[in-house]
Amino acid sequence: MTLETALVMLAAGFFAGTLNAAAGGGSFVSIPAMIFVGLPSVTANASSTVALVPGTLASAWAWRHDFQTLHGIRLPVLLLISLAGGLAGALLLLATTQRAFDGALPWLLLVGTLAFAFGRPLGAALRQRVRIGRGAVLAAQVVLSVYAGYFGGGVGIMMMATWGLLGDIDIKAMSALRTVLVSVANLVAVACFVVAGSVHWPETLVMLVSAIVGGYAGARLARRVPDRVLRGFVILFSAVMTAVFFWRAWR
Repeated sequence: MTLETALVMLAAGFFAGTLNAAAGGGSFVSIPAMIFVGLPSVTANASSTVALVPGTLASAWAWRHDFQTLHGIRLPVLLLISLAGGLAGALLLLATTQRAFDGALPWLLLVGTLAFAFGRPLGAALRQRVRIGRGAVLAAQVVLSVYAGYFGGGVGIMMMATWGLLGDIDIKAMSALRTVLVSVANLVAVACFVVAGSVHWPETLVMLVSAIVGGYAGARLARRVPDRVLRGFVILFSAVMTAVFFWRAWR
């Protein structure tokens, strides 16, 4: 790994960790950064997940006293779904050819960007008109857990929007549950990537350390900068990255 690559990984990891702690969307930074320094896209995706998972686990630990039930759906059931879905998503990623993932990546970035940009207002609008049962929520949770293990951009917001369709729940109070379920899906995906030898460790370890530092900085930043400003920046950055990868795919 060259000095230039190390510096890019340090900066991207710090930036991604800061965003994850303050507003979310760190993978919109970490995955493109790893691809731009020369890692194949599948390896970059797997390595990015490994680099950022300590931050998500730390967030889950911080929320450990704030878990709430989801309309009577037991936490062990949701944890099992997240474990199974995260594993399935990771295995699906490992089975995806490099050419196929290169073609899918711009669309995955687009889905994540749209979820990040419109997930909250769309979820609020749907809650006023739509109610679904617990079975539908569990089915959606399976799909979202697979997506989390495969790519995961915007998955937390997708989960919250889906849960809101159950009825009258405190969406903000569900932040703890969302964090732990995403963390579980990511953790089992990380184990799968490590066992499969799909992680490029030099870049991953540099990014992992700087992402932890960025996570601490992001927590402090979130207290000073309005949420709409942080989210607006993430949306703008992810939109630019999406456009860049569409251009790369169709070039």
